[in-house]
Amino acid sequence: MVQMKKILILGGTTEARQLAGKLVARVSVMLSLAGRTESPVAQGVPVRSGGFGGAEGLAAYLRETRTDLLIDATHPYAAQISANAAQAARIAGVPILALRRAGWEPVEDDRWTQVDTSGEAAPALGLAPRRVFLALGRQEVAAFEAAPQHHYLIRSVDPVEPKLAVPDAVYLLARGPFREAEERALLERHRIDVVVSKNSGGAATYGKIAAARALGIEVVMVRRPALPDVPSAETVEALAAMVDHFVEPAAERGV
Repeated sequence: MVQMKKILILGGTTEARQLAGKLVARVSVMLSLAGRTESPVAQGVPVRSGGFGGAEGLAAYLRETRTDLLIDATHPYAAQISANAAQAARIAGVPILALRRAGWEPVEDDRWTQVDTSGEAAPALGLAPRRVFLALGRQEVAAFEAAPQHHYLIRSVDPVEPKLAVPDAVYLLARGPFREAEERALLERHRIDVVVSKNSGGAATYGKIAAARALGIEVVMVRRPALPDVPSAETVEALAAMVDHFVEPAAERGV
């Protein structure tokens, strides 16, 4: 009997869950979540939560569990986790693949101001008070305490704790996907005149970008960080095909 290959998927994205669902019938899948979201969506496959203790800890886990393949399907902004994954794969001698969804590109009528970090986004708002929609996630919003003159609408999956030390902020708990019509209504209701966003890519959170374009609202876009150069694919389907190529014996592929 041929033993199923063991695959560890470093997740935290919708695509990671979709990929695990596609692979679970033909490989042994473990999905690892960083544990930053308090109530993650049910995954349908075995899940571990929490860190590994850096690259060395992950490498030790790969060895101990005799993992055959590591897949980095973390968020495009989880640069440290991706770096640790690439290093751990080298240390443990385990192949690695990455799921890297394509980023958004500005189109006609977009009003983007691009910055490298959330810290740079705060001064990019300018000195005059503005009504700002922070669609960044709770880990990045603290940087905006440096610009307390603005009114902030802050949306996150989990509560922002502690609250920002600014005089005027409204907090909204919500989990995507967010449709353009809903986002447009949100921006109009709160009279937003600038959106701050990460370039997450994908369709689930693009609604706010399309809505801002339609309303002529500026977007301060935080560029993606540099990520390790490992074999990758932009879609779940393409990466699943790469995994199939890895899993199937050469003879079965007619090689």
